[in-house]
Amino acid sequence: MYLKKVDGPRQVTLPDGTVLNRADLPPADTRRWVASRKAIVVKAVVYGLIPESEALERYALSAEEFALWRAAVEVHGENALKVTAIQKYRQL
Repeated sequence: MYLKKVDGPRQVTLPDGTVLNRADLPPADTRRWVASRKAIVVKAVVYGLIPESEALERYALSAEEFALWRAAVEVHGENALKVTAIQKYRQL
């Protein structure tokens, strides 16, 4: 078995003890962004599995959109990424 050479770690351990690896990331051609997929990408960047630049390029995200996801998770948790809950957590 051969492993593809990648920059950075292959997996990271999250504070709750779970392990996040590159296989857990959504496919690069993802078009339907549900809260759980957004949360996985944010966790991958925050905990150093992939750099933010790679996430932006891989998923064709703007820096502003990713910054909004990240801020929502930091301030309100993963539930803030749900489309139906956006109005609750939106700052005026």
